[in-house]
Amino acid sequence: MAFTRILPNLNSTNRDFWTGGAQGELRIMQCQDCKTHIHPPTLVCRHCLSDNVAPHAVSGAGQVDTYVINYQPWAPGMEVPFVVARVALDDAPGVIITSDIIGTPVDDVDIGMKVQVTFLQQEDVWLPLFEKAA
Repeated sequence: MAFTRILPNLNSTNRDFWTGGAQGELRIMQCQDCKTHIHPPTLVCRHCLSDNVAPHAVSGAGQVDTYVINYQPWAPGMEVPFVVARVALDDAPGVIITSDIIGTPVDDVDIGMKVQVTFLQQEDVWLPLFEKAA
């Protein structure tokens, strides 16, 4: 039995974040007034309280802020071990995304490691995952 992730419910606030991968884009909300990046997606800027926010494609480059190696198969078909990391995005100050690090042996992941976003499509959702940058 193959492992299937629980998918988010798409709505007008988060749809761009979860579907941008179809175009190869990691879309983070950005205030059009003060230019603050906003994640998780909301309709109001947490910095200046403006409602003039819109999705903004960022490069998807970042670095591992911290991580944990998971050895517990929490669901049938889940392959272990795997790394769950907090990734600080290079061009979206203050935005940290929690996601899996893929394509790298778990023992090779380290704090400060440079990573790049990649996407895993499941149904109409494109999950942002990260792999070691070239």
